[in-house]
Amino acid sequence: MEPTWNPSEQHVRACNAWPLMQELGFKSFRDFQAWSAMNREAFWTRTVEDLGIRLRKPFEQILDLSPGIESAQWLCGAELNIAESCFSAELDSVAVIQQREGCEIQSFTVRDLNHLSNRVAGGLVACGHAAGDAVAIHMPMNVEAVVAYIGIIKMGGVVVSIADSFAAPEIATRLRLGNAKAVITQECTLRAGRELRIYDKLKEAMAPPAVVVSSGDSGSDLRDGDISWHDFLSVDHDFDPVTCTPDTPMNVLFSSGTTGDPKAIPWTHVSPIKCVSDAFYLQDIRQGEVVAWPTNLGWMMGPWLIFAALVNRATIAIYDGAPSCASFGRFVQDAKVQMLGVIPSLVTRWRTTRCMEPFDWSHIRRFSSTGECSNADDMSYLMELAGGKPVIEYCGGTELAGGYIGSSMMLPCAPASFNTIAPGMGAVILDDAGRPASSGELFLVPPSIGFSTELLNSDHHEVYYAGTPDGPDGETLRRHGDRLDVSEDGFYRAHGRMDDTMNLGGIKVGSAEIERVLNTVPGVSETAAIAVPPPEGGPDRLVVYTVLDPDSAGEGMDILETMRALVRSDLNPLFNIHDVVLIDALPRTASNKVMRRELRARYDKASLEETEQLTEDGQKKC
Repeated sequence: MEPTWNPSEQHVRACNAWPLMQELGFKSFRDFQAWSAMNREAFWTRTVEDLGIRLRKPFEQILDLSPGIESAQWLCGAELNIAESCFSAELDSVAVIQQREGCEIQSFTVRDLNHLSNRVAGGLVACGHAAGDAVAIHMPMNVEAVVAYIGIIKMGGVVVSIADSFAAPEIATRLRLGNAKAVITQECTLRAGRELRIYDKLKEAMAPPAVVVSSGDSGSDLRDGDISWHDFLSVDHDFDPVTCTPDTPMNVLFSSGTTGDPKAIPWTHVSPIKCVSDAFYLQDIRQGEVVAWPTNLGWMMGPWLIFAALVNRATIAIYDGAPSCASFGRFVQDAKVQMLGVIPSLVTRWRTTRCMEPFDWSHIRRFSSTGECSNADDMSYLMELAGGKPVIEYCGGTELAGGYIGSSMMLPCAPASFNTIAPGMGAVILDDAGRPASSGELFLVPPSIGFSTELLNSDHHEVYYAGTPDGPDGETLRRHGDRLDVSEDGFYRAHGRMDDTMNLGGIKVGSAEIERVLNTVPGVSETAAIAVPPPEGGPDRLVVYTVLDPDSAGEGMDILETMRALVRSDLNPLFNIHDVVLIDALPRTASNKVMRRELRARYDKASLEETEQLTEDGQKKC
C-alpha cells in the first residue's frame, strides 16, 4: 500500500514517544511497540510515571495475574481518584474552549474546571449522594457535561453514560442497567437551528430525580423532586476527592452485543490510563494543544476526550451544535484546533456538501478517525482540507477503554489504514482454521490496562473468552470480533464485524436490539438485521431481511419506510435503514440461530450481480 504521508526525521524526533524510544535504544516505532507488548509490566510502569498519573498511595505491584489472565489486576495496592490527574496543567491555562450554536466562543481555565467540578461534587453530597452511588449524565457534550462527569467521579460516584440522541425506551434501559439514583440532564439543545427537547425524553423514560441545565432564561417546568443546575451547584469551590482503590468503578458505559440489552461495561479508576496512553503515543497529543472531537458521553470517545486531553495537559474544544454544518468548520478555524477527531460518515457529509472548504484549517497537525470503517477517498479529501495532514486511524472498543490498533505519526500513513498495534498490547489475526494469517478475525492477547474484567449484565468469560482458539504460542486469546487484513508493508485495513454487532453512525448497536423494535411492525413475522459494507468502502449500511406474515399485504417500500421511522423514533434518530429484503424464511443453524453471515454473503453476491447487470446494460448505478 502506498503511503500518502511520510514523517520527516525532525518530525519523528518531536513526537511524544521519542525520548523513551531513545532511552531504550529503538529507532523504529514498530520495534518500540513490539517491546511494549513483550514487556508489559515495564511499559505500563513507565507510562503511568511519564503521564503523571496522580497516586495518593503508590502501587506495590503494577500487575497481578494470580486471579487469572482474564481478571488481571493493575496498580495493586495503590490509592487514587483518577479525576485528580485531570488537573496537572497550570491553573490559568485554558482547559475548555466552547461554542454553543449561534453564540460566541467561551474559554474556561483549569482553575474554572476544577472549581465547577468541585461544586458538582459538593452538590451531589448535599443531595444525599455518597461514594458508590450511580448518577447518569444524559446531555450533549458541553462544559456542564464535562464538569458533571468529573464531579461525579470526585465524589466517588459512578457515572452512567447515556447519549442524548437515544429515544426514551433506550434511556430507560440504560438507567435500569446502571442502577442510576439520579440524572444530570439539559432542558434542550440546538442542532442546525432545530430545538431538541432532551429533558422531555428523560421524563418519558420515567427517570429518577434529575438536575436540569436550563437552556434559556425561563427554565423548565420541573417535575417534583427535580432541581435546576443553578440551585444544585454547591457554593463551595473546594472539595477533597474521595480516595478509591484501582478497581473501584467510576463509569458505566454501554456497548451493544448480540443480546437484547446493551452490554453494561464498568470502567474503573485505572481504565482512563488507557485513553491517556493511546492519546500520548498514537494521537501524539501534547501539552497546550487544542483537541476537538464531536462526540458525547454516551459513546466512549466522550470520556476518552476528557482524559486524553486534560491528563496530557491539552485543551478540549467543544462545539455544542451540529458538526455537519459550516458553523462547526468556522469553530475549528477560530479555536485553532490542532487535533480534530471524526467519524467517517461525517467526513462523507463534508465531502458531499463541501461545507468545510472555505475555512482555514492550517493549525491542524493531524486528524483522527474512529467508530466506523473509513473510505480511502474520503480520508484523502479530509487530509487536503488541512493541507495534506495525516489521519490517525483508531479502532478499539468500550470494553478496552481505548484502541487496540491505530496509527503512529512516527510511521508513514495511508488513508483508511492503520500502521501499528497500540503500545502495551498484543494482537493476532487468525483464519477460519485458527492459523495466523494476513486476513481474518482479529484476537487480542491479554492482559492490558483498560481491558474489562466484568460485565454488569452478561457473563464476561462467555462474551470474550469462551471458545476462542489458542494463540500461536499457546496464549489465551480474547475475542474482539473485527475482520482485518494486513499487507506485507505493515498496513492494516478493517472490514467490519465478524459477529452480530454493527457500527451505525459511529454507534455500536446489536442486531437483537434492532430486531426487537422491527418485529413489532404490523405484518412482520421476523427480521434479521445485518451490516453490509458498501462496495466503495466506508461505513456499514444497515440491511434488514424480513419475513412477512402469510396474510400480510405489505409491500417492500411501505415496510422500508415504516421500519425507518420506527428505528429513528424507538432507537436512535441517527440510524438509517439502507435496504429491506423480503425473504420467505431466515436461514438457521441446527440450534435455531439465525445465520447472519450467510445473509451477508447473499447480499454481497446480489449487489455484485446487480452491478454487473447494470454495467452490461450501459446504465450508471446510483
